[in-house]
Amino acid sequence: MTHFFQTLGLPHDWAWFVATICGILLIALPLLLGVAMIIYADRKIWAAMALRRGPNVVGPFGLLQSFADGLKVFLQETIVPAASNKALFLIAPVITFTVALLAWAVIPFNSGAVLADINVGLLYILAISSLGVYGVVIAGWASNSKYPFFSAMRASAQMISYEVSIGFILICVVLWAGTFNLGAIVEAQRSHVWLINGFVANPLLFPRWVMFLISGMAETARAPFDLTEAESELVAGYQTEYSSMAFAAYWLGEYANVLLMCALNAVLFWGGYLPPLDWAPLYYVPGFVWLLLKILFFFFVFSWVKATVPRYRYDQLMRLGWKVFLPVSLGFVVLVSGYLMFTRYGA
Repeated sequence: MTHFFQTLGLPHDWAWFVATICGILLIALPLLLGVAMIIYADRKIWAAMALRRGPNVVGPFGLLQSFADGLKVFLQETIVPAASNKALFLIAPVITFTVALLAWAVIPFNSGAVLADINVGLLYILAISSLGVYGVVIAGWASNSKYPFFSAMRASAQMISYEVSIGFILICVVLWAGTFNLGAIVEAQRSHVWLINGFVANPLLFPRWVMFLISGMAETARAPFDLTEAESELVAGYQTEYSSMAFAAYWLGEYANVLLMCALNAVLFWGGYLPPLDWAPLYYVPGFVWLLLKILFFFFVFSWVKATVPRYRYDQLMRLGWKVFLPVSLGFVVLVSGYLMFTRYGA
């Protein structure tokens, strides 16, 4: 894209700048529209599983319900509690929403179609996802209310618990692919087991994916791990004191994080933009279509779990993270690295 703008007469620096802005908009605008539609899909899935209709009035089949909700919160008054830290109170939702968008910079949508093709893409994802909890923690502290503060403490403990497990899970993927670059990780999954594209067909890495999927639900505070928003205990958690667009920013940021976690499931374990099978006719379908279909499938799984699995208690959440996932993750790191040493490197 930089070369295209250079052909229009722009100097290289300006051409690079304009190309980068266009690339950001090509990712951010469809993502924001996708978040609006995925909220609608989420509500329809819950309704179907509860034998209800769900949104069906605003627009054809209720498709405009999310936009009506967005207009409603936009027209509401932003109320800032008198005893709160006003600056931090207003900055917190901006942090959550911005961080949710930043991570998409390194997601490969097709071969070579990535905004920032950096060699440490996976480390970048880990760093950005770790920053997301600051929006929750700052909101809990700045609200100067006990329920948001309890939610902030839960969020920090929950993030630490499952970030550790996710880190060890990703070590196995990096060992097998031999790189931190997400595009190269996708290419390493091409025809990985017979004709199957994806690490998920590997008996050693399939359990890693199952744990990654569950840890992803905990990392994004989705049910049954939504202890930070437990309305039966904490009113609405860290969002209790928020209204209007500040509340909507948290809402959008949560779903953008869920979509990111669905994309990571697809990219790291299910072949990303590659078709399910390494069969020539399937490659006529554009790669971004395969990635989109996989993201939608994992989002359906996230919604399915939320509609059917009851919320964990907090002690159960911590026990699963520290007493189950952490030791199992460490064991698989030893197992995968040992297997690779004896087979790939001839130790």
